[in-house]
Order: sequence, then C-alpha cells, then structure tokens
Amino acid sequence: MFDNLTDRLSKVVKGLRGQGRLSETNIQDALREVRIALLEADVALPVVRDFIAKVKEKAMGQEVLQSLTPGQILIGIVHKELTALMGEQAAPLDFATQPPAVFLMAGLQGAGKTTTCGKLVRLIRERGKKKVLLVSTDVYRPAAIDQLRTVAGQAEADFFPSSPDQRPLDIALAALDHAKRHFHDVLIVDTAGRLHVDEAMMQEIQALHKALDPVETLFVVDAMQGQDAVNTAKAFNDALPLTGVALTKLDGDSRGGAALSVRQITGKPIKVVGVGEKLSGIEVFHPERMASRILGMGDVLSLIEEAHRNVDHAEALKTVQKLKSGKGFDLEDFKAQMQQMKKLGGLSSLVDKLPSASKVGADDIAQGEKQMQRIEGIINSMTPRERQRPELLKASRKRRVAAGAGVTVQEVNRLLNQFEQAQKMMKSLGKGGLSKMMRGMKGMLPGM
Repeated sequence: MFDNLTDRLSKVVKGLRGQGRLSETNIQDALREVRIALLEADVALPVVRDFIAKVKEKAMGQEVLQSLTPGQILIGIVHKELTALMGEQAAPLDFATQPPAVFLMAGLQGAGKTTTCGKLVRLIRERGKKKVLLVSTDVYRPAAIDQLRTVAGQAEADFFPSSPDQRPLDIALAALDHAKRHFHDVLIVDTAGRLHVDEAMMQEIQALHKALDPVETLFVVDAMQGQDAVNTAKAFNDALPLTGVALTKLDGDSRGGAALSVRQITGKPIKVVGVGEKLSGIEVFHPERMASRILGMGDVLSLIEEAHRNVDHAEALKTVQKLKSGKGFDLEDFKAQMQQMKKLGGLSSLVDKLPSASKVGADDIAQGEKQMQRIEGIINSMTPRERQRPELLKASRKRRVAAGAGVTVQEVNRLLNQFEQAQKMMKSLGKGGLSKMMRGMKGMLPGM
C-alpha cells in the first residue's frame, strides 16, 4: 500500500547524501518532497501541514552526529513524527468490564465490518479461552445476517440468530440478555451501514450505543477510501463516543492516506488492521512498526509474532533436525516450507515486513508467487515415492508429472535443479555455513 510513499522518502535520503549537515536549504528541498509524497498518498491536507511543520522545527540546526548522515537524521525525525501521527504506541482492545464485554462495530456499507467481526474473534482468543457471541442488527442489507452466520461458523464463535422483520434495538437487547445467561465473555454487535453517512443510520447506532453501553465502539474504515475515509471518520466521531478504529484492506493497492490521517482527525487510536481476506488476516496496530514499514525499514517484530501464531512448530522442529543432520530433506519438505510461507501471508506479506522491501517490485513479487504455485503443482503431481527420491524421475516420469501439473518438462527440470541447490544449502547450514547458504539463495525465486 505504501510503496509510492516509501519510494519517494528513499529518494529524499539519497538527495541528502554527501552533505555535511542539515541546512535550511536542504531541509526545505527534502520537506518539499516529503509533502508531495504525503499528498500523493492521500493524506489529509491539514495533517500534512501539521506534520511538515513539526519535522521542520526538529530538523533545523541538527548537527550531524558521529556516524550519522543528514539523510539518516532526517529519516529518524520523520520516523518519530510518523509514529506520533499514528498514535505513539499500540492501543490494546479493552476487556475491563463485567462480562459480557460488548464490542459495537460502526461504519459504512462495504467497509468490511462483518469480516472484521470474525477476525476479532481470533485476537480475542489470543488473550485466553474466551467465549464469544456474534449478532447482526443489519436488517436492511439482503443476506447480511446469513453472512455473519457463515463468518461466525468459520471463526468457531457462537451466533445469535435474528431476522429482517425485527427492530435492530430489539435484536441487540435480546443478544445481550442471551450472552449474560449463557456466560459469554464478549458480545460483538455488527451494525447496519449505508453507502454514505445519513441521519437515520446515526440515530439507529446512537440508540444501540445507549442501550448496550459497549466497552469498545470501533469505527471500521476501508483504507482504500482515501480522503472519504477521513470525512466519514469525522462524522462518526462527532455522533458516537468512539474508542478506536479498525482499518481494513491495508494490503490493498490504495495510497494509504487513511492510515496516516484517521488518528489525527478523530483523536482515536487505530487498534487493529485487516490484512487479507482470510479470518487470520488481522494484526494489532503498532504505530512505530508501521512507520518503519513506510520508511522501508521493515517490521521484523510483527513477522516473528506472525510466525509464532501460524507456523506449525512440530513441523518446523522436524525440518531443523533434518537440517542439522543434512539428510532426508526431500521434495515433501520443500513443499512444506512454501506452505508455511503461505500461512505467513505469502511472499508479498513476507517482503512487506522485511527491511528495504521497496527494492523488490510488485511485478517481481507477483512472479515469485506464481512460480511458487507452479512448484507446488509439480510436486503434487508426483507420487509419494518420487517426492522422497527425486532421482527416480527419468524422462517418462517427468513427462507424466509435467502433464499432470499442466507445465512443460523444462519446468520440471528447473524445479529439480532448484531442489538440488536447496539440498546443498541445507547441508551447508547443517555444517554452519550460513553465509554460503545465503549467497546460494540469490536467484532461487524471481525478485529475491
């Protein structure tokens, strides 16, 4: 999402190379580029003005510290101000109330409220074995109730049934009563949205808020809306005592201005962000880490946390043992490593969280993802014995595998050559040759 912003800020740093200190002239030139970058990212104009003023104030007269260049100093200041702009530190979801803790979801139609309800179940469960109940008060949109029922089933949460002929307030109060009687820890209430802000919607959600007294009132906003997201956030913030923002579709192709503007406009923290369509695609929002990602520094901490949540630890330990022994690493293990990467959100998610991600283009990532799918298809076309002993794959077997995977024999040969390289690298790693292994990895996948 922030690729263009990251690229522009990288150019700012390059433009300051070779200069001994930050002067008024080079600061003005650099900040002009930063201003253009933020405006192109669809950040609200008042937010841009305030941000540039703060950076300029802190950058003026900064001496170059030992081992720091002017570019590094400016990026340090920009990083600090970006972090402040987005909220300084992570704001955890609040459960400090007598159960059930009510979460009221507000936002426009299409922002992703229903999917976010299901995703929240995952975050809530990470805090312990909490019993969650989902209910929909959207009696206007066709199939809205059925959609939440499906999401609740996928998230393995309880669902309170409702129907379009009921009043939203009646549904909500009945669900709250049910949650109390059945000892649910959390009640998530999905509300109706509209295509735009209107009085009827606001009155309805204000009545729900008054009756339910939620511990969390989350404004769900689509990050791809840009400036419209900021205007909508302001309207909801004026009508409701919001406690936080849930930003969806942060992995999209939009310019990301909503993420940089919504906190400043509403004064409410971004609590969670949606990154993908799967229910596992949700993260606690960390302003400092997001600032690092925008500046091309990566977000290794989030990557580690994602790995802890999604990677099969028993499978990983088994692979480590094979690495240490240097024996037994076969095509089944090769495929398993790609499946583990998928659990981390795929190649695009991995690259996004690594430092200097901007050096890897979107086309390279897409090509790499496609190549991984081909590799998995080729391995799936092999018999279990062939996966364990690739040397069995002679001409006739290769033709059969290629036909089964819908690829050419040359692509099967390419995979076998890549696997042979991987085997050698695994043996190097087992013998402690990490640097040699890293050199050998170059060229394994497009864009890497």
